[in-house]
Amino acid sequence: MKNKEQFFNEIFEICYPKVYRLCLGYFKGDTTVAEDVVQEVFIRVWLHMDTFREESTITTWVYRITVNTCLMELRKNKPATTPAIPSQIVSEPQADDNEQERIVMLNNCISQLEPVNKLIILLVLENTAYTEIASITGLNETALRVRIHRIKKRLTKCVTHES
Repeated sequence: MKNKEQFFNEIFEICYPKVYRLCLGYFKGDTTVAEDVVQEVFIRVWLHMDTFREESTITTWVYRITVNTCLMELRKNKPATTPAIPSQIVSEPQADDNEQERIVMLNNCISQLEPVNKLIILLVLENTAYTEIASITGLNETALRVRIHRIKKRLTKCVTHES
């Protein structure tokens, strides 16, 4: 049996990059807020590691903590921040002006989604397996696939200015 510190370090190494990007998505690329929330997430992981019941993967458990922490932070500062997806998740570093414009438009469209739909699309953009997204959101995979299709359709309409 690994000791608590070793186990935490493994969780941190595996989950940190995705947790950070997920937080960036929720806080519209604001690195300061994202870093603070990531720190809070891993404090909660450390404090509650003993309660992990292994009913899901450790990454699913950490994602759920991340989502809950992000949503609590958003409720605390509702007028100050609106979640969206950071451009570095969906863009090439050397995108032209037209591409940057489309990325900004996509960010704005994602920021208009309901919290659960934002979570779903952010996880899809992270290439998270549908089974894991279903576990995190509490949806079954069939419902999740339908939801993802509808989210993509809505984002396409938004980006192309169709109503």
